[in-house]
Amino acid sequence: MTPVIRIQDAGKYVGQTVTVRGWLQRRTGKGKINFLRVRDGSGIFQAVAFRPNLGDEKFQIVKNLTTESSIVLTGEIRADERAPGVPGGYEMDLQDIQVVQIAEPYPIAPKEHGVEFLLDHRHLWLRSNRQWAIARVRAVVVRAIRDWLDDHGFLNVDTPILTPAAGEGTTTLFEIDYHGTPAYLAQTGQLYNEATIFAFGKVYCFGPTFRAEKSKTRRHLQEFWMVEPEIAFCKLEELLEIEEEFVSYIVQTALERCRAELALLERDTTLLENVRPPFPRITYDEALERINRAAAEGVTVPPHDEPLPALEWGSDFGAPHETYIASLFDKPVFVTHYPTVCKAFYMEPEPGRPEVCRSADLLAPEGYGEIIGGSERMSDPDMLVEAIHKHNLPEDAYDWYVELRRYGSVPHSGFGLGIERTVGWITGISHLREAIAFPRTLGRITP
Repeated sequence: MTPVIRIQDAGKYVGQTVTVRGWLQRRTGKGKINFLRVRDGSGIFQAVAFRPNLGDEKFQIVKNLTTESSIVLTGEIRADERAPGVPGGYEMDLQDIQVVQIAEPYPIAPKEHGVEFLLDHRHLWLRSNRQWAIARVRAVVVRAIRDWLDDHGFLNVDTPILTPAAGEGTTTLFEIDYHGTPAYLAQTGQLYNEATIFAFGKVYCFGPTFRAEKSKTRRHLQEFWMVEPEIAFCKLEELLEIEEEFVSYIVQTALERCRAELALLERDTTLLENVRPPFPRITYDEALERINRAAAEGVTVPPHDEPLPALEWGSDFGAPHETYIASLFDKPVFVTHYPTVCKAFYMEPEPGRPEVCRSADLLAPEGYGEIIGGSERMSDPDMLVEAIHKHNLPEDAYDWYVELRRYGSVPHSGFGLGIERTVGWITGISHLREAIAFPRTLGRITP
């Protein structure tokens, strides 16, 4: 019986007759020979249809195929360095073909389409080589995240999507009606992680998070995925060491397992190869000094080569500031000790200098900005209550969160890594809307 294989395994069957089930991407050729570019989800390869081998009837079937027709191919796998799609070069010498369906005229043609058109047809755009490659890299990134955390003693504990209070800030909440009571889509699972560390020591949650940000930048989505580890008995210095080991493993795993996908995306991996510990560290104060010096000198930053704007102390960094600071290093860089005023209420202040907190953002090179935000958390209940009041938050909504600090409180820290930003950086894409199968951006919730 002829084995049914996946294209990614074609190299194991050189010289053998096999069957592949997939979809036609493109048909070219003339006269007695046609070339079929076929994908099956695992990979892409070429099948060669030669009329004398197939016979007139089967060859006519090949000539009638339309883009995205679903087909079953049988033939001999042979090695050919010129063959596209599979590393090493393999193609099929076609011996038989069965048609499952002749597709209707396909709306996405091999030409330039506007972004809105492609997003309207996102359910079909996902079939393109580029989107296929990005999605496969994302899957490897997700697996690497889980593998590293599971292998380093972290327990996955799921946290609520529906929450009664803000986790990051009240201006970016999606409010819903929870049986007559206002509730919100979760901005983060962090606060619940801080509860579970007292049961399990090291935990993480992994899932969708929601931010109603009025932003149309290439770095923002309304719904995105985040992994959030939290660690008991952990101060900021140890947290940074965990983060750099974690990120390095993710990047190196993607480089190892996604060579074909990154090559298809034409990704220059030179800087990614450098992503190994240790990462450079600078404070917010040092970063601000460099930013303002560069702004005074008229330095411009990509992608639009606009002048770098100066900043006052206490302001959070925008995209051009993060891009400039990251450009000074050939690895991701930690910026630590941000002003308390521009960070979340729960971050531990620096002893002797309460105007800054024990926080750190990890900035990726090449203009991809912050991929991790983290901090040491407040462990003193009275200090936390004071911070809640200072941020004008409803104390009763955080009673349980404060109570965590009254029964065996310890120094603890955690961070959140954005999946889409990490995938965007590794794949080298220009906008996060390509880093998730069905992006939710400002003004778009379909398909």
